[in-house]
Amino acid sequence: MNGLNPAAVSGDRIKLNVGGKLFETTVSTLRSGGPDSLLYALSNRSAHDPVFIDRDPEIFSVLLSLLRSNRLPSTAKRFSNQELIDEALYFGIESHLRSALAPTRLNGIDASLLTTLKPSSDGVVSDFNAVESDGSLWAAHGGQITVYDWNLSHTATARTHFDSINSVKRIQSDIAAIGSLHGPGLHFYNMANGRRVHSIDWVDPSDVRVYKARVHAITDSVDSVFASYDCHHGENCVLMIDKSTMEISSEIGRMPGNSAKYMVPTKLTYVSDLGVLVGSSIASGAFGYAGYIRLWDPRTRDVVWETFEPGSGRSSRFGDSLADVDVDLDELALFKICSKSGDLAMADLRKLTDDPWLYLKEKNSSLRDVGRSGGGSFAIHCYRKQAFVGRDGELEVWSRVEETVDEEMYRRNYIDKVEDSERGVIKKIEGGGDRLFVTREDVEGIEVWQSCYNSGVASAS
Repeated sequence: MNGLNPAAVSGDRIKLNVGGKLFETTVSTLRSGGPDSLLYALSNRSAHDPVFIDRDPEIFSVLLSLLRSNRLPSTAKRFSNQELIDEALYFGIESHLRSALAPTRLNGIDASLLTTLKPSSDGVVSDFNAVESDGSLWAAHGGQITVYDWNLSHTATARTHFDSINSVKRIQSDIAAIGSLHGPGLHFYNMANGRRVHSIDWVDPSDVRVYKARVHAITDSVDSVFASYDCHHGENCVLMIDKSTMEISSEIGRMPGNSAKYMVPTKLTYVSDLGVLVGSSIASGAFGYAGYIRLWDPRTRDVVWETFEPGSGRSSRFGDSLADVDVDLDELALFKICSKSGDLAMADLRKLTDDPWLYLKEKNSSLRDVGRSGGGSFAIHCYRKQAFVGRDGELEVWSRVEETVDEEMYRRNYIDKVEDSERGVIKKIEGGGDRLFVTREDVEGIEVWQSCYNSGVASAS
């Protein structure tokens, strides 16, 4: 038996004394915790010699039930998530607990407000980044960055050299990239120790006007960071920075910035499946909205497609310009919301033409024209093959009900209740893990939304 104790055979019983309470289980149950877990090591001991473990027996009972059924028992609700996590870490089965506590796949139709995360100081969040892989959250508030882990527990706060931060992006496990409109440069902070580890400034020895350039947007790929910079006179570009060396690898899309068509990109998204960088910028004023969407190939630095609204007629709805834009990375589609009509439109990134937009139609007569007039404040975010839209204070979702790309294949539903929409104008929406995060203008905290049914404990405490 590969040198194992003869008693430690899969299916044999084994006894453990946890905090003075005797537990009897099988070797196979203990080994289901994984080869690196403490329980796996204990499974190799004699079945007739109970091992004493000085831990909480009630929580251990919950974790043992989890190993037996891959589900948390109802008794788990007696403990906070953090209490369960601490014990799971000790026994080396955190991954099992994490899976059990995770919300079910985000479905906007069934989503509801779970909690609101409020930083301890400077509570109005200026920007945030939700990490898709684990649902952790990196929030900028005032001149600080606060990190919440997959369980929405506070793990770190760092004070930066800025008084306010306008852009934040997690680019490595402990590294945040930040930018501010009140100070120059892109700066990298190690959240493990709160220290600034690197800075990138945009300079041009041939143009003395290019100095103290501010960062407006940040995104990244596996090996690069992209940041849009502009100077006080309007000159702007996107810098591509190598993650391994933290050196500038190229300058992309330099523009004069003296008109709406050449403003600095205020939103950047890298589409890894197509190898393109999507940038957009939108301005609003007394005469309405104006904005552009531009796609670059970072390898050649060439523009591969662009549209400007209002502009040279590249939209069949001239004058109904875009108010916000986002990219559906799963479906490889662009989504925009129109400033006057409030209509939502999509375009296939693989089939972009002069006027590629397909305008989605609402088929539910009870929802038609309810809260859909233009002229308000809009925010859009695509996540889990859904388009989440904020219209002033209202939160809605457009979901595909068929695989065929057609305007009739999307259905719209409200996510929020009336009292939710009265909390303030939605400023930003972003998904991470299987949660949706929402901030509102001049309102403290970040709202956390998730599907109302889940397989674990509902509390985020």
